[in-house]
Amino acid sequence: MLKQKASLVTQLKTAMANILLGVTGSAACFKAAACASQLTQQGHHVQVVLTPMALEFVSALQFSCLTGVPAISHDDSQTDPAGMEHISLAREADLMLVMPATANTIGQIANGLASNLLTTLALVVRSDIPKLLVPAMNPDMYAHPAVQRNLKQMQSDGWQQLGPAEGPTACQELGAGRLLEVDDVLKVVAEALS
Repeated sequence: MLKQKASLVTQLKTAMANILLGVTGSAACFKAAACASQLTQQGHHVQVVLTPMALEFVSALQFSCLTGVPAISHDDSQTDPAGMEHISLAREADLMLVMPATANTIGQIANGLASNLLTTLALVVRSDIPKLLVPAMNPDMYAHPAVQRNLKQMQSDGWQQLGPAEGPTACQELGAGRLLEVDDVLKVVAEALS
């Protein structure tokens, strides 16, 4: 057990970057798992934060196994005696990536709402780090004026939008709304960190 802890500490000290990966409730969550795995294999420390709805599609254990870091879905004040876990996580991040980003989460972040740990982190993450947003949703939902308004607000708040791609979505419709492929996201992450 002590060896495992020492190994984790060494891994954290030698990580290329601290990446905060927010995962929201979408059928495209499996791509976020692949992205977390590849970022970890590249040597990054990946802290996954899942929304309550994301847990309907994937498990925290799955991401913990892929990254070697316990994935979280709520503010666990037991790990920070002062109850400020969300502040600590946000301040340690070198990059924040929300993938997939649902219309609901986009709306919450754009309007400064903090209804879960992920949206709270988005409000306290440092302004000088790259913040990447990878939307995934039904094409009609993506085209809706409210979603487009929220995306424009996020862009003016310093978020970079990646995608969405055109093609078939989980709801069997065609159009813009499909989550970008993992390799495309990884390229932008690498560029943002360099």
